Amino acid sequence: LTQCGLFCPQNYPLYIRSVPTENELKFHYTVHTSLDVVDEKISAMGKALVDQRELYLGLLYPTEDYKVYGYVTNSKVKFVMVVDSSNTALRDNEIRSMFRKLHNSYTDIMCNPFYNPGDRIHSRAFDTMVNSMMMQVC
Repeated sequence: LTQCGLFCPQNYPLYIRSVPTENELKFHYTVHTSLDVVDEKISAMGKALVDQRELYLGLLYPTEDYKVYGYVTNSKVKFVMVVDSSNTALRDNEIRSMFRKLHNSYTDIMCNPFYNPGDRIHSRAFDTMVNSMMMQVC
């Protein structure tokens, strides 16, 4: 896992983590452009999405070096993961479980009475979970 990002329904970032940090600007661009693909997929699926509890969008698009995956919650919070294309060990069900883990941690943050929905996420527990997930994949 190279980058992980969470975005509110209005597409501004709630949380972005990149490893390694040398090409962080390039990854920010990749993640932000993938939000357009997420919006296209959501609008193409239309009302069928309303009935689903989990909105795993799968592979949004591959590039030469990376694969970009997407996930959307019922509250339209968007999760995006960028994975190195050379990592062939990752299967679709593993990506799906990583998104579930992210979603569960995000839910924990939302349950915190001191967190204002829509603010950037500054949580040591969330950082630890994302970092461990990134190191596990590398």
